[in-house]
Amino acid sequence: MSQHRGLPVPDGLDGDRLDSALARLLGLSRTRAADLVAAGAVRIDGQHPVKSERVRAGDWLDVDLPAPPAATVSTAALAGGMRIVHDDDDLMVVDKPVGVAAHPSPGWHGYTVVGHLAAAGYSIATSGASERQGIVHRLDVGTSGLMVVAKSERAYSALKGAFRDRAVDKVYLALVQGHLDPLRGTIDAPVGRHPRHEYRWAVVAGGKDSVTHYETQEAHRWASLLQVRLETGRTHQIRVHMSALRHPCVGDLTYGADPVLAERLGLTRQWLHAVRLSFTHPSTQAPVQFESPLPADLAGALERVRGTT
Repeated sequence: MSQHRGLPVPDGLDGDRLDSALARLLGLSRTRAADLVAAGAVRIDGQHPVKSERVRAGDWLDVDLPAPPAATVSTAALAGGMRIVHDDDDLMVVDKPVGVAAHPSPGWHGYTVVGHLAAAGYSIATSGASERQGIVHRLDVGTSGLMVVAKSERAYSALKGAFRDRAVDKVYLALVQGHLDPLRGTIDAPVGRHPRHEYRWAVVAGGKDSVTHYETQEAHRWASLLQVRLETGRTHQIRVHMSALRHPCVGDLTYGADPVLAERLGLTRQWLHAVRLSFTHPSTQAPVQFESPLPADLAGALERVRGTT
């Protein structure tokens, strides 16, 4: 069943094209608004218009929006410990465990999100490079937490655009060595390939624009727990930015963390978890938010750190 919306055209949109006015009134992309008009889901004072028609102040728009897709939530783990936290006709949100890559890549022979979903019989969007179809963003192999995967082509396009336009709220928890000063702030430093190490990244002149916001949640003798928000999404961005400040993620030996501390805390990977993911659903245009609990290894390490305060 569709959702009906009745909307008056305000004075500020007088003379605008219908698809443009509709996009602004409903918070849609202009392409999505044009699709609704083409599908006959929009009427002006009871008449079906074309997308280029000009609206007038006081016109009444009747819009039939698709009903929210039926969603299922599962706590069952797939192979490798991956968990599906949301599944509908357009997208899936998965809770990726450590040791699982987003998609196949040269030299990687372990588990992947794409492989898990295919093995479980799920169909995902075919957009994107062949080895990463449906993948609109990634987490490092050694980072756990939430990822969204597109199932429909429409969702793939919309989600890629949302990430590009920085309209997705990505929240991480990071346990870093030492104490940041100030306790909250923004790191605005370009990230690019490390000049000497092939598989590392670094803050380098000429790198891609990279912005990380952080806020200290807890300060302990050896380490601080941060809430981190990414404005951009560069490879290894949080790890690189924290290392550049000389406060690497605990356990991140690639970026300069203390191996003795990692061993003491029982860590075999960086302490970094994608804990929350929020965005506008590409079909319903409703805000959605998903959260992931800390995995056992990170929770255990944090409790050991807390015990030293």
